Amino acid sequence: MITSRKFLFVVLIGVIPLASLPACSAQQTTDLQMMSMDQMPAEVQSAPVTVQTAYQFAAANPDVIKNIPCYCGCGDIGHTSNYDCYVSDVDTQGNIKFDNHALGCSICVDITQDVMRMLREGKSPQEARTYIDATYSKYGPSNIP
Repeated sequence: MITSRKFLFVVLIGVIPLASLPACSAQQTTDLQMMSMDQMPAEVQSAPVTVQTAYQFAAANPDVIKNIPCYCGCGDIGHTSNYDCYVSDVDTQGNIKFDNHALGCSICVDITQDVMRMLREGKSPQEARTYIDATYSKYGPSNIP
């Protein structure tokens, strides 16, 4: 009997603190629209996961990412937003031609990952833009004209 009571005591001591914790974290999370990986070029499919998800997000969310600047210096090659680091053209049928720039640029990917994180936290695209401007402007000028 003593063994059973000790076991019950240990279980209760372990369960009671867990019961007082919130079921989910206080941080709000939102799922993001992502393009399927099978629609990505082979170079993206073989890239690190952070790069893959940045490409998936950028391709599926042009309305958001076209309003986010990049600060890596890619304005010199004609990029006018963070979107251009991932997508170079979309034809009239909606077929995407991917840009390989972000495959080798951690600033581009970090910016996109920060936007993704903030949107998951329930922040607005404008709040994400404000954060990106404040955080990355130290690397150079914005590529949004």
